Amino acid sequence: MTCLDRRDVGLLLLRLGTGGVLAAHGAQKMFGTFGGAGLASTSQFMESVGFVPGRTNALLAGASELGGGLLLAMGLGTPGAGAAAAGAMTGAAAVHTPNGFFARNGGYEHAASLGLTAAGLAITGPGRLSLDHALGHVLNRGWMVPVALGVTAAATSVVVGMRNRHLRRQASVEQEALFDE
Repeated sequence: MTCLDRRDVGLLLLRLGTGGVLAAHGAQKMFGTFGGAGLASTSQFMESVGFVPGRTNALLAGASELGGGLLLAMGLGTPGAGAAAAGAMTGAAAVHTPNGFFARNGGYEHAASLGLTAAGLAITGPGRLSLDHALGHVLNRGWMVPVALGVTAAATSVVVGMRNRHLRRQASVEQEALFDE
């Protein structure tokens, strides 16, 4: 057996930290744990920020964060797990973008950091301290990285695009209502 190098330990720490934070946020959305809102309230929130239907989008976001986070932490199916988490964080960043970059002002800093780290792990791989390594990388093949990131980018583009169209239609209706008064 070869010695572990510091890259393996570093990747483990990145996976545990990023995956743990993502999983906790997903659990907040899905189950209301850790002071979270739970699925019903998250569904209402998603609807209020333009992700329609709210329940479907809440389920997708929560499952991507919870599942992607847990899988990243374990280092299992790393390309798909990282891509799913990155996609969810792209949606979160879209909500926070109007507030600028910094989280202090409600910006997208936190979502961008988590999403970029998850995407980086999808590309880099989990290291030797992972279930992927223990299982012979059957769920972590080189071809899976561009496929997972490509499918996620396409799906995320559709979801965020639908949200943006919904928000534009909603703004147009509100503007027409102002002129009718």
